Amino acid sequence: MDRIILKPRREESLLRYHPWVFSGAIAQIVGHPAEGDLVSVCSSEGKLLACGHYQIGSIAVRILSFDEDPTQPDFWLRMLTRAYKLREAYGLAQGTQTNCYRLVHGEGDGLPGLIVDYYDGVCVLQAHSVGMFRAKAAISEALQNLYGERLKAVYDKSSGTAPFKAGLELVDGYLWKAPAWDEREQTVLENGKRFLVNWAEGQKTGFFLDQRENRAAVGRLSAGRRVLNLFCYTGGFSIYALSGGALHVDSVDSSQRAMDMVERNVALNGFSPEQHTSYCTDAIDFVKNAQEGAYDLIIVDPPAFAKHRGALKNALRAYQRLNAAAIAKVAPGGFVFTFSCSQVVDKEAFALAVFSAAAETGRCVRILDRLNQPADHSVNIYHPEGEYLKGLLLYVE
Repeated sequence: MDRIILKPRREESLLRYHPWVFSGAIAQIVGHPAEGDLVSVCSSEGKLLACGHYQIGSIAVRILSFDEDPTQPDFWLRMLTRAYKLREAYGLAQGTQTNCYRLVHGEGDGLPGLIVDYYDGVCVLQAHSVGMFRAKAAISEALQNLYGERLKAVYDKSSGTAPFKAGLELVDGYLWKAPAWDEREQTVLENGKRFLVNWAEGQKTGFFLDQRENRAAVGRLSAGRRVLNLFCYTGGFSIYALSGGALHVDSVDSSQRAMDMVERNVALNGFSPEQHTSYCTDAIDFVKNAQEGAYDLIIVDPPAFAKHRGALKNALRAYQRLNAAAIAKVAPGGFVFTFSCSQVVDKEAFALAVFSAAAETGRCVRILDRLNQPADHSVNIYHPEGEYLKGLLLYVE
């Protein structure tokens, strides 16, 4: 294994178990590691600190282990078993009312660069690093050992997430599937609601599992209310609102494919077309042109406005404009659920953007709750950067 030698006094973050080594901390590379190779990381005195995947960029090593040998043949199974036991302890792996969850959440589960979502027997894998991309066959084998006969397929959805490098075949497809099984979508349960998931053609791995608990909160507040779901994707919030007794739900998304799936999910859960209306249009324009007081509950769940720090300023302005429109249009005594999934936008910056939006409208607004990602999107306490989803529940007079 090639070695990464750190500069003097640059090992402090690793001693605090942070799972990244930045290129600026490196004094010397002993050997000629290719991107994705396993390397050992040593202090300036030569003490072994950790092992991880080498990569070219500002993050030079993503740490896989501080005390174990990741070259051992049972490494992947041991790590996936640890991740599974967390979900089992939290009650997500039993499959009675919910049979879909995130099995691996990157650094939160000690596997930086890897996402694995479980959809009632189908595991959808996304590699965000060359090292994880190169390990996907071993990961697939470990998933088969972990789930046994419950596993129907392992699908690789890394073409949009793995770094583009010469020699990598970034083509999505099955790494493994059970004999005679060849589906492109799956019906799953989430808190007793039914959803169609298309991992091959849908966004991310096919469904936004990170909003499960926030969707349930919407359901609890929807009875007797007119609901607007902006950036609805396949209608997760809409189904919960209808299940919670909403008078009517309007779902808005710019993707016709997503809107078609919304309609299918509405029918799948037994709701009539009179209870729900789909609008395939720009969500920001829709809420700006909406009649004041037309909705008693508005969900604002846009895609990431900032994927890197260079886009932060523009993203915060976009969050302010969008939330100002929602706060201005919601009926008196109404609720606004607003979110940001941009990792570079921290909680304080997002709250300030929403504060500025409220001040712009001049309405009386109160924060009832601060919302975040669920337990299966776990955050490593030594890696606070993993806490990416933040939200606010607002009450508007």
